[in-house]
Amino acid sequence: MKKLTILEFSNQDKEELSKFREKIDLLDNQILELLNKRIEIAEQIGKFKRKRGIEAYQPDREKEIYDRLCKENKGLFPNKALKAIYREIMSASRSWEEALKIAYLGPEATFTHQAALEKFGTLCEFVSKKSISEVFDEVESGRANYGVVPIENSSEGIITHTLDMFSEAELKICAEIILKISHNLLSNTHLEGIKRVYYHPQSFAQSRVWLENNLPKIEYLEVSSTAEAARRASLEKNSAAIASELAATIYNLNIVIKGIEAGRENYTRFLVIGREISAPTGNDKTSILFSIKDRVGALHDMLIPFAHHGINLTKIESRPSRKQPWEYIFFLDLEGHAKDENVQQALSELEDLCLHLKLLGSYPVGE
Repeated sequence: MKKLTILEFSNQDKEELSKFREKIDLLDNQILELLNKRIEIAEQIGKFKRKRGIEAYQPDREKEIYDRLCKENKGLFPNKALKAIYREIMSASRSWEEALKIAYLGPEATFTHQAALEKFGTLCEFVSKKSISEVFDEVESGRANYGVVPIENSSEGIITHTLDMFSEAELKICAEIILKISHNLLSNTHLEGIKRVYYHPQSFAQSRVWLENNLPKIEYLEVSSTAEAARRASLEKNSAAIASELAATIYNLNIVIKGIEAGRENYTRFLVIGREISAPTGNDKTSILFSIKDRVGALHDMLIPFAHHGINLTKIESRPSRKQPWEYIFFLDLEGHAKDENVQQALSELEDLCLHLKLLGSYPVGE
């Protein structure tokens, strides 16, 4: 059935459509009025927090809002869209409480940048840094309120530099972001016109099968990041890049083919670093590090307190200590909050057994 343009509508259809639109306009006006009332209250909350030295960003409150709204939503509006809208509403509200500065591992349009946007919304000042250590330094110095760094990828594993920085820094993990990684072929030309593709090695490895099947005889050029690949492609005729949808937007490129990665779904976990631990939400994760002398059965002994108190460990990683030879640092993620009684008891028992114990943070489980 052929679809009509509005110019081809009958007068009766136009009148009926006009009535529907009037209802939409009325609802939009009501939504706008309520949004402005919400901002007014947010401004009052900001004054309250500043007087008492309370951080503007509260991950536990953010999760509470998302969970409550999704539970209350009984209509046709999808929860995924609801969360996206409220991410920006909360971002706008926080901007009236405090102008947040967020440091992230750059450059602009990388997946870390995308993760930062998904967590904090667009109404923040985002600062691109060249290394993970620079992100930590930006937050520790107070030049940024929070930082966003990658910690592990479901295909490539742990990012050891991030672990090493936690050994030295006094910052806390206050939130985590789980981002699905999707690689796209971006260009300002059609598929048949592409003569070269810019890529980052990791994105190329995950997209190799599609590229070999569809673009086997063109030039491939390695660059430092997916964002740099997109930047190069935007400047050169007949060029393409393997990069994110965010990169397509920032560098004004078209998505020629979406989702060219092969194999199982690929996720990267990012951490939000700040100066305070988040309050309990009932669905939390705690991260710690501890050091031990290398001896037979040492790690087994360290894990016994968690088993005794019924605590599930979700990740364990080890790194050699930079301070002493034959001394190892272990990083653990466990279910629960540091304020939970069983977690407190397990950590107390662990502290008696190890050389050093450091609480990195307790924070809401990412979705």
